[in-house]
Amino acid sequence: MRNLAAPVLSPASNTSVETFPTLHKENCHNLEYLVDRQRQLCMLSDKMVQVLQTGATQTVEECQHQFRHSRWNCSTVQNSTDIFGGVLKFKSREAAFVHSLSSAALAHAVARACSRGELNECSCDSRVRKRTPRHWQWGGCSEDIRYGEIFSRDFIDAKENKETDEGLMNLHNNEAGRRAVRGRMQRVCKCHGMSGSCSVRVCWRRLPQLRLVGDALSTRYEGASHVKIVERKKGKNIRKLRPLHADMKKPNKTDLVYLEDSPDYCEPNDDLGILGTRGRTCNRTSAGLDGCRLLCCGRGYQTRVRDHEEKCRCRFVWCCRVHCEICRSKRDHHVCN
Repeated sequence: MRNLAAPVLSPASNTSVETFPTLHKENCHNLEYLVDRQRQLCMLSDKMVQVLQTGATQTVEECQHQFRHSRWNCSTVQNSTDIFGGVLKFKSREAAFVHSLSSAALAHAVARACSRGELNECSCDSRVRKRTPRHWQWGGCSEDIRYGEIFSRDFIDAKENKETDEGLMNLHNNEAGRRAVRGRMQRVCKCHGMSGSCSVRVCWRRLPQLRLVGDALSTRYEGASHVKIVERKKGKNIRKLRPLHADMKKPNKTDLVYLEDSPDYCEPNDDLGILGTRGRTCNRTSAGLDGCRLLCCGRGYQTRVRDHEEKCRCRFVWCCRVHCEICRSKRDHHVCN
């Protein structure tokens, strides 16, 4: 994944309307890590750079939330077009998660921008109104996940070559990410009628919170399928992803897949942008990934005592404020060696 969260150039206050399209096209051309097709899509609208930036920023934030207790916590590298360093050079389950999440986040950001009228190429999803439900009717603005998926597929997949092992893996995971958004679209309804009655029930489709998508992809990450490339020649060369071992379940289109084991995240590796886990805070009583035994990679940990302040014994004072005291205590803080 490339760093799409690059600074967006903003026109000066005295910039005329006529020169603004030129500015946004310059912004797209300045993103050197984009391929030609991605630049074309970037230039579709003057707001597209901001939408791409939103998708990239949400990808990093959600990745760091989901991996906050893991040995690799989605740490980023400054001043690099490879925002996660060299970690994604491995065809690992972490790469599978990041690619699926970035594809999902872009589809989500584009569909949301469509419903807000920020893009010229799309708006609300009018196709749903062609369906005729029995006990309610379509109304409002249904967010167009179909257009979001189409754009995400066109933009994200443009960098991938399905003739390579990495490309075939990334294309599968990109699609799994988009399906995670589509499969969690919500139907929201509102009642209309006299005196609070529900004589007319109007419904529309709404995007899920990206956190729900991230949670789902995190579960898929935990159960990701280790696969290999199988080539079959039937008139033309067909390359497929198949389970590494015959007794393993064949992954479906919503599963994440990976081809290689993960690198060592325990020790720092400047070439890959891996920070290691020394100095990370761990949970002494947890048996999970955030526990000191796992997070510290068997090196042990130190316990430090820290002063802690918090508001306490709060009471309402008439009128109209809340008065709290400051309570001080000492707490143990566990840090990996």
